[in-house]
Parts: sequence; C-alpha cells; structure tokens
Amino acid sequence: MSDIASLIHPYLSHGRSGLLPALQAVQAEYGWISQEQAAEIARLLHVPLAEVHGVIEFYDLLHNKPRKKRTLHVCTDAACSLRGADQRLRDLSADPTLAVKTDPGEELQVEPSPCLGLCDHAPAMVLENGWEWRILGSNGEWMDRPLSLVGGTVRRITVRCGNGRTSLSAYGGYRAWNRAQQLSPQQVIDEVKASGLFGRGGAAFPTGLKWESAARAEGWPKYVVCNADESEPGTFKDRLLLADDPHLVLEGMRIAAYAVGASKGYIYLRGEYAYLRPILEQALREAQEAGLLDGFEVEIRMGAGAYICGEETALFESIEGKRGFPRIKPPFPTTHGLFNKPTVINNVETLANVPFIIEHGAAAYRELGSEKSPGSKLFCLSGDVAQPGIYEAPFGITLKELLEMAGGMAEGGSPQAILLGGAAGAFATPRHLDIRLTYEDLRQASLTLGSGVVMVFDQRRDLRQVLLKIGRFFAHESCGKCYPCQMGTRRQAEILERLASGRLLPGDRERLEDVGWTMSDASLCGLGQTAAMAVLSAIKEWPELFTPS
Repeated sequence: MSDIASLIHPYLSHGRSGLLPALQAVQAEYGWISQEQAAEIARLLHVPLAEVHGVIEFYDLLHNKPRKKRTLHVCTDAACSLRGADQRLRDLSADPTLAVKTDPGEELQVEPSPCLGLCDHAPAMVLENGWEWRILGSNGEWMDRPLSLVGGTVRRITVRCGNGRTSLSAYGGYRAWNRAQQLSPQQVIDEVKASGLFGRGGAAFPTGLKWESAARAEGWPKYVVCNADESEPGTFKDRLLLADDPHLVLEGMRIAAYAVGASKGYIYLRGEYAYLRPILEQALREAQEAGLLDGFEVEIRMGAGAYICGEETALFESIEGKRGFPRIKPPFPTTHGLFNKPTVINNVETLANVPFIIEHGAAAYRELGSEKSPGSKLFCLSGDVAQPGIYEAPFGITLKELLEMAGGMAEGGSPQAILLGGAAGAFATPRHLDIRLTYEDLRQASLTLGSGVVMVFDQRRDLRQVLLKIGRFFAHESCGKCYPCQMGTRRQAEILERLASGRLLPGDRERLEDVGWTMSDASLCGLGQTAAMAVLSAIKEWPELFTPS
C-alpha cells in the first residue's frame, strides 16, 4: 500500500464524500498537497483530477504549493483589529519568534486570517501544526482550548460551561433522551413546535416546522446535520458549547434523529476549530460506549476555511466532497438535502436548546422571553466592552442591560456604534440602547439579531476602517457562483477602500447603495443577500461619512 493510500485508508470506502478528509489527512502529514499526491488521491477515490484541484483551490486551509508545515494564523477582522492585530501581524511577519519559539533552522508561516471565533481573546492567534492546533491567548499563554467568560442573568444552556468538565459523568446522563423515548416522534416534534424554538444560526426558521417537514418527507436514509461552521465575524458561542458541553449538543442531535427518523448524523466543524475535535471525539466515544447513540451513527467532518459553508446547502456540498457552492432552492433540505435525501440541519445553539425543551416541556421553556421570541439567547459581546464574553439572557433584555452585564464600556469610553448580527448584520447607535432584543422589536427597528453578535465601537474608532474590514471580508469569502455577489462584493470593497483612505469619488455613496441593493435582491444565497447590510445601515446612520471631502 502506498503512503498516500495508507494515510487516506479510512476514507476509501466513502467514495467522493471522502475527498475533503483525505486531502486534509495528506496536508496534515506533509504541510501541502503536491500534484502527484492529488493525482493519487483522485485515482484512489475515483474522482476526476480536475475536480480534486478545484476542491483544493476552493478552501483557504488547503494548499497546493510548498509551504511551511507550521502556520501562525493572525486574525485581522474588526474585533481583533481594535486590539492591535494589524500591527501584531506586521511584527510577527518580520519576526515570528516574538510569539512562537522555533528550533534552529525551523521556519514558520505567518498569515492573516478572517475571524477565528476568538473575539473574546482579541487579538487572536492560532498555531496550526498538522492536526494539532493551539491558541495564543491575549495574555501571551498557549492554550489547547479557549477559556471564555460566561455570564448573564440565566444559565439555562450554559449551566455547565466554564468549569472545564466535559465528561459524560459530569454531564449527568441523557435525561432528555430518556424522556423523548417515552414519547412518539410526532409528540417530540409537537413539543418543539409548541416551545417556539427558532434557529439560532441567524435565519431564525422555526425548528419544529423544519423537523416535521423532514419527518414527513419520503426517502431513505435521513440525516441530521449539526452546523458547527461558525464563521460570522464576532460569533463564538458555538465554540463555547462544543468546548464546554459537547454532550448537550449530542443529546440534541440524538433527539432530533429520533423525531425525524434519521440513522446518520454529521457534525460539520469549522476548520479553524480543529482544537475542538478531540473533545468531540471523546464525547462521541463516551456516548457510544454508554449505548446512548444505538441506531444513530455520528461522524465529525472538518471544514477547510470557507465562510460560505455555513450556508446549509454549501455545507452539504462540502460533506459530499465538492466545492462549497450553495444550491438553488427549492427543493429544500428537508426533502432534498445531504446526498439528496431528507435532512435536518440545525445550528449548535439550536440543538443545545432541545434537551431542556424535552425534559422540562414547552411551557417551562416559554417562561423566559417574549411570546414571539421565547427562551434565552447566547450573546457574543466583543470590542470596546470591559468584559468580552458569552452572556446568556432572556429574549427581551435591552441592549443597555446587556452592555451593563459586560461591565459597560472599556476604559470609560462611550458607545459610537454597535454592530448587531456580525458582518452580515446592521449598526445600532446610542439611541437604540433601550431597544428590546427580540426578533420582533429588532425587525421593527430595521436591525437584526443574526447569530447573536454584539460588537461595540466607542467614540475613538474610525468607522470607515471598520467598514473596510467588513468589505474585505465579504470580497474574500464570496464563493463566486453567482455574479451579483461575486462582482458586488468586489465593487463594494473597492469603494470602501477609497472611503477609508479619504479618496471618495463623487457618486460613490450612490454606487454603494446600488451595489448593496442589487446584491440583496439578486444574490443566490444569504452571503450575498446580507453582504451589504452593515454598509447600508452605516449610510443611513452616518451619511456624512460618505460625502467626498
């Protein structure tokens, strides 16, 4: 057996769907994927070589040119830039030993990175060394897993977070799963529908309706997919749940599988969260050995650096061994999802809510929140707040109350802008501090909750630079499948470059609006449809910024 065949042996039986993990295995061993190795992978998996190269070139964390095996990824998105990330990148590019000790003659690759999901540890850096990923904290200490501040007025789904205990014994058993087995699958779905649980990944689709559609769909097998490709700048809540309470998410998946009749599940973990994989693998072993997953197989799949794969159909394409291009809908995933079979795909935080609903009932779940936005929400606070971290609070808390939970503004500053929902969100201002954080209240104010991002900028910050970071992010992450997004994100970034450098041209404001609304109306998926939201909201709130000098 060749060296390549030995490395990718676990994936040979997967066919094309084994392509991405096979490429990752080879790169972890050699640091990159050569032409010869790509050809051997193509032969062994019976995939056309051109498509193998297409997959390698699509994902940021795969490489087909020689490079150093160890790479230091330095986040340069907004929250980290506030804490000096851009200067740190320049310093480390000149001398990597400022952060990482190297042996004589050893070289280190230093690269800028989109958001690493470590906004509460800004400026964030992660060291990649094959399969091993480690985090360099803001205090200069290396960590195998990030330790986050967890607060809030309730601890419904974060009750076990922050204590460093992730074992099954610490979790206390799958009580909700035991309760679910006393109900019929339809009764489980009815309970989730009665709870009013909405998806926590940003789209806020009713979870119970999604499950019911998949349960009624014809086709076999059926799948449950946990979307752990958390890549929205400013978001790190799913990372916390997977790192500190993996069994909560697994139990939610198990209940979902029972409700819809699924026999196979996937956890799609973003590539930059590779340090969480051992935690998830240990939790899976414990659950399997305890017989808690009997009849339900769960597989972990790693992403490879593509924000678009957070979009559900692009994620399916990635698992299937393809580039992460979103599909045209309809058909929808509940009838034609992964491998064209009925599929339920839920975000990590969504699944983490399910055990409470089934164990305690929909009425207990609705004791928190509002009628249209029941339950609690995890908010990711970062930027110019005194205590960045994860805060769990009921829907309906005001923005002002949430900021007070995080210790208020850092260094006695005053808020200038608050980005809600991340790069795909919109800006709130001090006049919005009393707004209730519910879907309905934010919708009326033309704001969005998204995945729970609350990124704060004080009066010292140049919002033109913040907008430039957002524009560059979307121009980099657009998959290129549809023209409105491919061209629109580039044009948007170019105009924002001029804005940030004080070189606005007459008509640039109108061009930004035209490009933004075109992307919103004509793009194929949520990336392009929301790529201009923050910019358009900034034009509305601070029109003077967009006037040529």
